[in-house]
Amino acid sequence: MAWSPYYVKDKVLLEKVQRRFTRMVPGIKEFDYPSRLKTLKLWSLEERRNRSDLIEVFKMYRGFSSIPFETLFTIAVPGDTLKKHRCNTELRRHFFSERIINRWNKLRQEMISATSINSFKQHLDKERLTRMDLFLD
Repeated sequence: MAWSPYYVKDKVLLEKVQRRFTRMVPGIKEFDYPSRLKTLKLWSLEERRNRSDLIEVFKMYRGFSSIPFETLFTIAVPGDTLKKHRCNTELRRHFFSERIINRWNKLRQEMISATSINSFKQHLDKERLTRMDLFLD
């Protein structure tokens, strides 16, 4: 995902769409938004965007993408952490290859070492239960 809103006002506007949709589901209209999401087994849109970003980096890292990993990222030696670049503009700071670095660097080695996309997704789903910082800004 190349585009992702970075202003809070834009994130709130997007999330309003899902909030409104979940209120239309019979039987859960009176629940608060987090409870509606939990009942429907949905993630917030912000969580989904951040999860998708991590999955895209994983695909590039493992060679499952047509976009070569090295065109967007540099591995910091030693390990599998990504190197941050200096950004002179706000636009660049929020571009995909920059905004995902801190999130990726928080992943456990076990997750990065996953051998398949589905395995990586399962790790993310389990991680969500204990580490929401991976999915929320």
